[in-house]
Amino acid sequence: MAIPVVDPAHYTAQLAEKREQIIHDFACFEPPELEVFTSPPSHYRQRCEFRIWHEGDDLFYAMFEVDPENPKDKRTVRMDQYPVASRRINELMPQLREAFLESDVLRRKLFQVEFLTTLSGEALVTLVYHRPLEDAWEAQARALEARLGIMIIGRSRKQRLVLSHDHVWERLEVGGRELVYQQVENSFTQPNAQICRAMLSWALEVTQGSESADLVELYCGNGNFTVALAGNFRRVLATEISRTSVASANVNLQANQVSNAQVARMSAEEFSQALKGEKKGRRVAEMALEAYAFSTVLVDPPRAGLDEESCRQLSEYQRIVYISCNPATLLDNLQVLTSTHRITRFALFDQFPFTKHCECGVLLQRIDGTA
Repeated sequence: MAIPVVDPAHYTAQLAEKREQIIHDFACFEPPELEVFTSPPSHYRQRCEFRIWHEGDDLFYAMFEVDPENPKDKRTVRMDQYPVASRRINELMPQLREAFLESDVLRRKLFQVEFLTTLSGEALVTLVYHRPLEDAWEAQARALEARLGIMIIGRSRKQRLVLSHDHVWERLEVGGRELVYQQVENSFTQPNAQICRAMLSWALEVTQGSESADLVELYCGNGNFTVALAGNFRRVLATEISRTSVASANVNLQANQVSNAQVARMSAEEFSQALKGEKKGRRVAEMALEAYAFSTVLVDPPRAGLDEESCRQLSEYQRIVYISCNPATLLDNLQVLTSTHRITRFALFDQFPFTKHCECGVLLQRIDGTA
């Protein structure tokens, strides 16, 4: 992995390159004009992790840079500051390092530090060790929590010590409302909060006018899109396989007073089987699928994208909102989806500035007359 070189002066140029690449790659589908959503040029990641490198009496944060031509060639890079990470993370990095250097209890066999922060400055720090954590560690970690105004979790093999909370609360203004999201340690959340807000706003806009119909959402995570879009639909059924994410999604629905959405713990493949009547059982019965009239499906799959069977399932809906973290697999999936649907909105979200990665949003409408 190459460590991004952040240079705000070059941000506009690097984004222009991404834009031209996406336009070129997707030209075969004749999409509408690409909508481009910019990121802050620095300090855009609200979460990140570092190894702790020990050298004699010193220690420092480290990341590893791999030579793409020789994957076995891995270079250790010292990170005293990290302009990719939020300002809160950069503020905490030297403060925590100083605390580690001053305390043998906190530094001994410290292996990794993980940060999870919010736009408002909340910070959850996970300290990962190669040794059991004892009472002396807990006492010093609690004192450090109080001194820095943070939350700390200690991890080692078969240990997870939550000193105060295991989550932060992110607050995003979307569509004139403030939405709140519980984000739990060691579970997936969107790393770039400003781009997350742009994605939610875009999805809210493109799904307007659906109040008499229902939304089904696959790979809903912690309810990121569920919470934001519920007001556009009569009812929402969201599915997710991770127990932790399902629990967070339900917390987030309650925190935002969303009463017309249900989250089911089920994989996309299982849900497809349930729709076809091929899967039965308690979880399927609780969904009460017969009560829904789905007009729209929202899918936010992992980097591997969707398999052909899942694409065929999506093709049965009138409208598809596809959020993709991998344009390459999106290209493959659109080869199938555009046989029944046409692209009516197309967006680029610069989730990871100064890297080749970006996210795309596609709205597809069913072509009249397709079976």
